[in-house]
Amino acid sequence: QVQLVESGGGLVQAGGSLRLSCEASGRAFSNYVMGWFRQAPGKEREIVSSISWNGGRTYYTDSVKGRFTISRDNAKNTVYLQMNSLKPEDTAVYYCAADSTTVLSTNPNRYDYWGQGTQVTVSS
Repeated sequence: QVQLVESGGGLVQAGGSLRLSCEASGRAFSNYVMGWFRQAPGKEREIVSSISWNGGRTYYTDSVKGRFTISRDNAKNTVYLQMNSLKPEDTAVYYCAADSTTVLSTNPNRYDYWGQGTQVTVSS
């Protein structure tokens, strides 16, 4: 069992930055692929980014490439999402998730554990 707690969301103006954190507790954090997803009102949950167990492989959805950076610190059981040049369309609830396989899956159904989410609102 893994418990995930996100933090760092908030209200920011377009062009601003936020850093999301997701701290894990429970079973060995380094065993898991970690992903960040987001869900806007009326839309399906979508992958934002994911990272392999050692940080050697990463994935970004096209709309955030060049603006967002995912990283992890296994010693702190934490995964981060640095979000720069934020746009109003980035507004959503952001969730971190853990996947016990080694694949950087974009399918939320593949992920085993989820945090409660943190709201990110970008004003124009």
